[in-house]
Amino acid sequence: MMPAAFESILKEFNCVSLKDLEKANLMNRIDTKFIMPVGQLNDLVEVMIGHYNVLEINGGTILDYNTTYFDTGDLLFFNQHVTGRAERDKVRIRYYVSTGTTFLEVKRRTRKNRTIKWRIEQPVSDLTFDEKAVAFLNSYIPDVATILRPMLRNDFCRVTFSGIAIPERVTIDTCLSFAGMETERYNIPFLAIVELKSEGIASRSTFGSLIRKLSVHSTGFSKYCFGNALLFDIPRKNMLKSKLLVLNKLENDYKSSINA
Repeated sequence: MMPAAFESILKEFNCVSLKDLEKANLMNRIDTKFIMPVGQLNDLVEVMIGHYNVLEINGGTILDYNTTYFDTGDLLFFNQHVTGRAERDKVRIRYYVSTGTTFLEVKRRTRKNRTIKWRIEQPVSDLTFDEKAVAFLNSYIPDVATILRPMLRNDFCRVTFSGIAIPERVTIDTCLSFAGMETERYNIPFLAIVELKSEGIASRSTFGSLIRKLSVHSTGFSKYCFGNALLFDIPRKNMLKSKLLVLNKLENDYKSSINA
C-alpha cells in the first residue's frame, strides 16, 4: 500500500491512456535503474510534475503486476547476469492485472547496453509452454525452451510516467515481494526501484537531471537475481553481496523510521 501523500501528488499529473503510451513502445531502448527508499519518493515525484504525464488504466495510476521468471536447472540466466556477461537474457511470464492480459516475454541486454524485449500473449495462469510458445522462445534463445522451469515469483505495484517533451518512460516499482515456487513470500516494503526507459543515455534525459538533484545515482538491479539471492542458498549469490548490504541498510533505516 502506497502512502496517501504519494497518491495525492499523482493527482497533480495529467493522465495518459495505454494507447497513448504505446505510440512509443520503446521495445528497443536503454534502461537506467535507480534504487531508493520509499520515503524519498514524494520528493522525486514532485519535481517530475510538468515534465511527465502518468499512465491511468480503469481510473487507477498505481497498477499491480505479477511476474514468474524461468531458468534452467543450472541457472543459466542468473549466472549470465551476476558474472557480468555482456549479452544476457531473461524469460518471464508477466500478468498485467489492470488489463487482465498475460505475456510470455524474452528480455535481452545487448553488448551495446541496450534492452530489447519481445513478447507474445500467453493464457492467464498457464506456466507451461505450448507449441507456439516453444517456437517463440527458440527463435530468440535456441534449444532452451524445453529445459526451462518456473523459478521465482515477483509481485509489485508500478506507476508509469511518459515524457511530455521527449519519448521516454519512467517507472516506479514499490511493494515488492518474492517467492519461490515452494517457498514463503519475502516482502520488501522499504524499497523503490525507479527505471528510466529511453532511446538515449540518461545524462541527456530530463529525468536524469531531476533525480541527480536528489543525490540518487544509477545502479544495476535485477529483480530476478536479487529475488534468488534473498530466497535461496545458491552458487555465486555472494557476487551480489555489496548490493545486498545496501538493501540491508535501507531496511534498517525503514524500520527505525516507523519505530521512531
